[in-house]
Formats: sequence, C-alpha cells, structure tokens
Amino acid sequence: MISSGSLRPALESGTMLSRRHVLASALGLLGGSVVGVRAADKIPRLGVLFVGARSDAEVKRVTDAFVQGLQEAGYADGRVHIEYRWAAGDRARLRDLAIDLVRHNVDVIVALSAPTADASKRATQTIPIVMVATDPVALGFTSNMARPAGNITGLSMMGVELVAKQLELLKETSPKISRAGILGNRANPGNASQFRQAQAAARSLGVGLQYYEASDGSEVDKALTAMSRDHAEALLVLADPVLTSHRERIARLSAQSRLPTMGGIRSLAEAGGLMTYSANYFDLCRRAAVYVDKILKGANPADLPIEQAATFELVINLKTAKALGLTIPQSILVRADQIIQ
Repeated sequence: MISSGSLRPALESGTMLSRRHVLASALGLLGGSVVGVRAADKIPRLGVLFVGARSDAEVKRVTDAFVQGLQEAGYADGRVHIEYRWAAGDRARLRDLAIDLVRHNVDVIVALSAPTADASKRATQTIPIVMVATDPVALGFTSNMARPAGNITGLSMMGVELVAKQLELLKETSPKISRAGILGNRANPGNASQFRQAQAAARSLGVGLQYYEASDGSEVDKALTAMSRDHAEALLVLADPVLTSHRERIARLSAQSRLPTMGGIRSLAEAGGLMTYSANYFDLCRRAAVYVDKILKGANPADLPIEQAATFELVINLKTAKALGLTIPQSILVRADQIIQ
C-alpha cells in the first residue's frame, strides 16, 4: 500500500499536472481498474479544489483521507489522475480555479467544502460534482437530499443541526455564561443559517448572542478585540474553511481574552480551543471517494442521495481548560471522543 502523504511533492497549487504526475508516479503502484464513464484504456481525471493553501496541515489531512478512500475503492496502478487546485485562503480565486478544472476536462470535481462546491457548481452544470458541505439545501446546492437533481451530490456535515448542541455543551461546561460571541464568515452563506439556529438555541439556554464576522486574519483580530470590548463570556466559531485556516490565531486570541471557545471543526481544539463538536469531517472526505467511484462507473449524480454525517466527535482540550481555570464536568468528559492533555 502507499502513503497518501507521498502525493504532495508532485503537486503545485493552481497549476495543471501532466500525465507523468498520475497517481502511479505521485503515489506508487497498487492493483485495481476503472470502468464506466471512461474507456478502459483511459485514465479518469479528477479535479480537487481547496480553499486553503497547499502548506496547510489541515489540507494535507483532507488529501490523505480522500486518497485513502480512493484506495479502499480499488483505484490503483496509476488508473486515476488528480488535478489539485489551492486558493491559499483567497475565496475570490475559487471561481477561476474551478473554471480551470473544467477547461482541463476532468471527469469529476471533488469539492470538500461549501465554498468550493459553490464555485464548482457555478463553473459547470454538466461535469459531476461530489461535495462535502455543511448544509446543501440551505446553501442552494439542492432542494432534495434524496434526489439531488442536477450535477451535484455528496455528503452533508450537518453544520446547522449541530450548532444547538455546540451551544448546549458550552453552557454545560460554563453554566455562568450569559453572553457569547459567534464568529462567522460573511462570504459563507451557510454561516447565516447556522447563526439563525444558534439564536433559537440561545433563547432556550438564556444566553445572549452577538454575531461577529471575519473573512481574513486581520478581521479575526478585530472581531476578537470587539468581543473582549463587548464583554463576551464565551466564543462559538462557526464551521468555515477560511476561519479554520486561522484556527491557531483564533485559539491564541480567545485564550488571551479568556474566552472558552467551541468550534465545529476538530482542529480548533487541537490548536488550543477549549472544545469542538462536529461531524467526522475526515471520514466524510474519505467517503467522498465512494461517490467518485460510483460516478466513474456510470452513475448519474442526480440519482445518488446526499448522505448525512453518521459519526460525530467531541474533542476537549484539558490543557486549555486548566489555563482558563475551568473544571470540565465529568458528565461531559465521559462523552468525549478525544481528550487533549
């Protein structure tokens, strides 16, 4: 078997890969074959689009998970070629990068976030798109999860549905919280629906909410400064790939302001946030390969139901809790999937 980490040296952000960079040379040799939309003697070409930068450790973990899924589906022996595109945190580049993948005649576009799915859908109505997104219906990617129609299908992270649980866990951890800040990205339409869900949950919990927006690092600084000025007592970070790319900055600034921080992507807790509760994103990225396999074998994406996340993770950073002077209730600790000491 190969290591998906060996994929990365052959890849350059925003550039086309030549045939010598098929998985046979970038990854090594395995066994398997591809049939379906391409002739048996042709190598299927996949396009994978990222918001983050190639150097981002989170992007590498996503790549590893997706490649693992391809291996499990039997893709090997250089029988698949992957075109990678990185926006390096600049969402404005996604449209051009998606159009570039279309120009290179990829068989399937793999969009592992809501912004990349949106850019891909705007770029093509014919090439199949496999997405991993927070709320496909609210984002307008489909109106029917069971029969998505059009050229897009994939998996839902259920970001909207999880926001209420995130607030509940935050309140259970710090019962005295009466005012919390929510950090979202104005460029991500999914964050608006998540905030509305948070408002409903907050009312039942007796917590006042203030929404703050950030779309880059400097705006993250301003948002956290404003939260401190407004006397926020906790922070909820909505699921967004750009905010995820600034997770270390968010964790550091929230610690400086002594804000217990909850997020919807586990890497925030790994970077120093207090806790995260989320769908298992890397498992969803691995499962995206199952959809790719079905499409390459002739399935119509309109006939492939969008799958909701089935596994969820609660990650708690006890080191951060100690620094904040918090004692995590045993009732929460026993539910944790991972505890960072």
